[in-house]
Amino acid sequence: MNQQVNIGSTVKIRDCGFDEYWLQDQIFDNPSILQLGDLEGVSKERRQSSGGKLDILLKDPEENSMYEVEVMLGQTDESHIIRAIEYWDIEKRRWPQRQHYCVIVAESVTRRFFNVIHLLSSSIPIIAIQANIVESEGKKILTFTKVLDVYEEPDDNTSNDDEKYDEAYWTKKASKAVDAAKSIFDFAKKVFKDSTIGYVKNYISIGFQDYNRLWVRARSGDSVLVNFIVDSAYHTEIQAALEKLGVQPVIKSNEIKFKTTPAVIKSSETEFLIIFEKLKDK
Repeated sequence: MNQQVNIGSTVKIRDCGFDEYWLQDQIFDNPSILQLGDLEGVSKERRQSSGGKLDILLKDPEENSMYEVEVMLGQTDESHIIRAIEYWDIEKRRWPQRQHYCVIVAESVTRRFFNVIHLLSSSIPIIAIQANIVESEGKKILTFTKVLDVYEEPDDNTSNDDEKYDEAYWTKKASKAVDAAKSIFDFAKKVFKDSTIGYVKNYISIGFQDYNRLWVRARSGDSVLVNFIVDSAYHTEIQAALEKLGVQPVIKSNEIKFKTTPAVIKSSETEFLIIFEKLKDK
């Protein structure tokens, strides 16, 4: 069946009668429009020790991470980038136990500043998002497009320091993560004979079919965070299996992640076998 697709045109936010504070309100009242997950608003116009104000502070309650958001109409510029990084650093020092992300929102990220932000992203977890109003047939739609995501260095199991990351290191650092990963590893071996378990600085991985397929990270208290990538066709079935365990998974694109405890994982062989069956290469 043929469906009509309307052609829209981008309109400047100011030309629509709105200002930067309006855009801040849209983001703070509905943080999910940034497409960064199920975030919650913490505060707006948050005063900083440097004398300025952070536009928006958001948090991810699942991962206990925070997002320092600086908003600007028009094109991003030097002051916008510097201000965003400054406020990110202040909040990071205020809450050192949490993961922090610097988020820049502007109507346009020009090539010049995209390159600058891209270079910075190798050392700072920085995200760039373009906010635009698109008009079509008299209707205006506010859209957000992520143009630069957090840079992640490919993990080749090497390190620049002399620390050895192995089971002994992780047992000392977070034995609960080792317990959880070993249980999952035992389940994986029942489906994949080539299953492996790997230890690096920030996580424990479970691999099979020549790739790491599932990751375990330590979280506060008795919790661990488990995540894996699976075709969206299987999301409903896997979600139902996890919810039977009292686990509420978070789904972003093809990634599923959830917090639980080693004890729950140890008693969840059936549910993990369902997951591993779906992770088989078809």
